[in-house]
Amino acid sequence: MTNNSKILALKYRPQTFKDLIGQEEIATTIYNSIKNNNSTNAFLFTGIRGIGKTTFARIVAKALNCENSITNMCENKKCSHCIHITNSNHIDVLEMDAASKTGVEDVRELIEFSRYPPSLAKYKIFIIDEVHMLSKQAFNALLKTLEEPPKYLKFIFATTEVKKIPITVISRCQRYDLSRIKSEELFTYLKNITLKEKKIVEDNAIKLIVKISEGSVRDALSLLDRATISKNENNLTFENAQKIFGYIDKSSYIDLLEIILIGDEEKIINHYRNLYNSGVEPSIFLNEFLEILYFVKNISYIENEGTNFSLNDNDYKKLISLSKKIETSGVLLFWEFTLKTLKEIKLVSNPNLLIEMFLVQLSYLKKKKLKNNSYENKIKNTELKKVKNNEAISQIKNIKQEDEKIEKKYVEEIKNLDDLIKMCLAKKEMKLKYDLENNVNLVSFSNTKIEIAFNERLNKNFVKDLSEKLYDWTKNRWLISFSKDKGSISEKEKRIKLKEQNIAEFKNSNEYKNLLKIIPDIELIEINKKND
Repeated sequence: MTNNSKILALKYRPQTFKDLIGQEEIATTIYNSIKNNNSTNAFLFTGIRGIGKTTFARIVAKALNCENSITNMCENKKCSHCIHITNSNHIDVLEMDAASKTGVEDVRELIEFSRYPPSLAKYKIFIIDEVHMLSKQAFNALLKTLEEPPKYLKFIFATTEVKKIPITVISRCQRYDLSRIKSEELFTYLKNITLKEKKIVEDNAIKLIVKISEGSVRDALSLLDRATISKNENNLTFENAQKIFGYIDKSSYIDLLEIILIGDEEKIINHYRNLYNSGVEPSIFLNEFLEILYFVKNISYIENEGTNFSLNDNDYKKLISLSKKIETSGVLLFWEFTLKTLKEIKLVSNPNLLIEMFLVQLSYLKKKKLKNNSYENKIKNTELKKVKNNEAISQIKNIKQEDEKIEKKYVEEIKNLDDLIKMCLAKKEMKLKYDLENNVNLVSFSNTKIEIAFNERLNKNFVKDLSEKLYDWTKNRWLISFSKDKGSISEKEKRIKLKEQNIAEFKNSNEYKNLLKIIPDIELIEINKKND
């Protein structure tokens, strides 16, 4: 069925460890463990859709049960075990979809079935796909068998949402996180398939498919199938691929940002209208634009090793160049204006007009934020009078005047991180308070400027949410930026250290030593001040 199937995702589904792409280290580890007869009781494969979790599970099942052993594992002419496992109908290899069988009764049947040794193969294997869908009771019922299964029993789990699996289950498994396939590897893989299928597909069209697939092999093959079927011929161009997928990639948004920085109003409007005519909704446009601003601000923290499919290599280089042209404060100002426009989009009957005016505003704002901008030098020359009559400069002047008139009275209330935490508590912003106390390593805190060390544990919307709240509370725009510096320890760690220090000091006091004489087994747990 697989070999003769016209569907590329099935036709080219890997059958052995050698066929897998992008997961060589994991494949080698599992291969060696099976070869040395030292394989784990339970495997757990995690990762996004379409990168080979179920395929990996079947290959492992075949490697454990192949009649020719793993060193001579079937490739072309398969043994009976490999044939039946490939076709998902082996009597000793049970595949279960946890999305449809989530209850404890289903797991109990599985456990009951596990008590009997395999009928034909060396191992009885349970492959459970989307295991995170099992109920809490089902997981609990599985725990004991999972920890101490019979020697002939193996579990192989696959999931896209590993965080939903109880830690008690994860700790009993050997976990393998399958990564997105790198763009170069996936491109080469698709290129070879087009050659085997005798289809002429432009390299740029394949690259577009790679980008849209976001590292998923199955998605990439399905898109290639769709594109070649849509054309109903063997020649696929880049332009045809774009029309078929209706895809506007991030390079279009990056190009728009470059035009904004140049300040060509006519090109800005035309570029946006082309995006809109391609099917981009105004709200989606603003969200995509926010993501580009995020990349410009944090590009120095983002590695581009072919695994980040939000950016291709050319986009990555463009963003590096853009980040050098515009200051952080300029990016954050753009960010604030974009958020403001996103909130106002539902207030107007024609959102397109709002977007166009928003983009024009940005083209004027950029002039006061670009690095090494020669604009201010020009307005000092002999053409000063002519420039002052220009409507664009008038708008910039108005913006500056408005910035100067913003109320400052609330800024004094937030002088340091402790004040900010107290403000979050007073305003009942508990998520922000939690991050500020537990995950923020402060580098500097000054008037309307906060610099923190980069921390992966921070909520992904932390900077955005905190910026919005600070603006609401203080009526000022705060610049919140990441730093390469290590920063101080978190407030929570400071409190823990202070308590430990207080306990240590008290233990050295005469008062405590006198207490020990009276009550030898006394234990000092915590010290609180009267005003705490």
